[in-house]
Amino acid sequence: MTPLKNFFLFCSGVNIPILKRTPTDTNKYVGIGATIFFTGVFAAIAAAYALSTIFDSYWLVGIIAITWGLMIFNLDRFIVSTMKKKGSFFKDFGTATPRIILAVLISVVIAKPLELKIFESEIEAELVKMEQENYKVQDDLVRDRYTASIDSIESDIVMLKDEINTKQKERDALTIVAIQEADGTGGSMKRNLGPIYKTKKAAADKVQSELDNITATNGALIATKISKIDQLETNQAADMAAMHRVSIDGFAARIEGLERATHRSSAIFLANLFIMFLFIAIETAPVLTKLMVSRSPYDYMLDKHEHQYMMNHKVITSRQARDVMTEVRFDKETIPHKTDLAIAAEKELAKEAVKRRLEELTGKTSVSRSFLKRSNLLDG
Repeated sequence: MTPLKNFFLFCSGVNIPILKRTPTDTNKYVGIGATIFFTGVFAAIAAAYALSTIFDSYWLVGIIAITWGLMIFNLDRFIVSTMKKKGSFFKDFGTATPRIILAVLISVVIAKPLELKIFESEIEAELVKMEQENYKVQDDLVRDRYTASIDSIESDIVMLKDEINTKQKERDALTIVAIQEADGTGGSMKRNLGPIYKTKKAAADKVQSELDNITATNGALIATKISKIDQLETNQAADMAAMHRVSIDGFAARIEGLERATHRSSAIFLANLFIMFLFIAIETAPVLTKLMVSRSPYDYMLDKHEHQYMMNHKVITSRQARDVMTEVRFDKETIPHKTDLAIAAEKELAKEAVKRRLEELTGKTSVSRSFLKRSNLLDG
């Protein structure tokens, strides 16, 4: 086999020595290995694009992306290599279900960054709109902070002006009454500048004096309040000028932009959906292939190899268990008898030792007595 075939067979996780005995399955596992390899490549590319939106260092992006691709490659290889055909569809499906779910999750993780790259122009348009919306929110917050104060001051100014206008109307009414009394067109209907005219003229002059005072007082207050409004508007303009547009270009923002684009356009939604299904199909293809096809010679050989290994293991463990049980039984039945014999022997030895000691003591006593008799130190 060529080095490329050997590499793809390694990627598939197949047992090479067993596969050599079933050469008809070689192409199948070469295809499975190639699918696993390119899935890892797609994962590395997707990770590189996603990380490029976060880091500026190409070296860091490259190292992490390659590591991610190798991890996905190893995980796919593990998923496929641990799935074995048992001959029953339901058993095989039950075994494959967790692997299919994991493969789907991996495909979603791989597909999302690539979707962001494919729909990059549409996402950029959404990001611009998101920036504008964010800026408008900030602008509204600044305006709302000053609007209440400005409206309150303007309301006070209106009230002050209304007081002046009311007093002016009162003055004008009294002045007209005095004039009409003077020229005879109103009041007593007699043209004269008599006491009635003077009374009405005094009332008008009094209101005029009050108007002058109110105009002076309220005018000063109005000028002060207008100055406050000007200051608030100046501060508002300064705050708005100090605002800066936040650049929305992160990975999470791009995901949100893609979601907004899919909601706005059914074409983008369908395209995004098809891309997702494509990656799911690619990722689950090796598992589904092994699930759908019937058992091949390689599966039988692998099953036979594992069965022989399992039987040898059972034989060895059974022998070891039997030897242990025999030893345990032997010890259980012989140790009490050995203990009894040892106790009996110890008793005999103890008796012999005591007997010898008594004999020694008896002999020493006889010698002492004979010696004393000879020396007349002991009677009879």
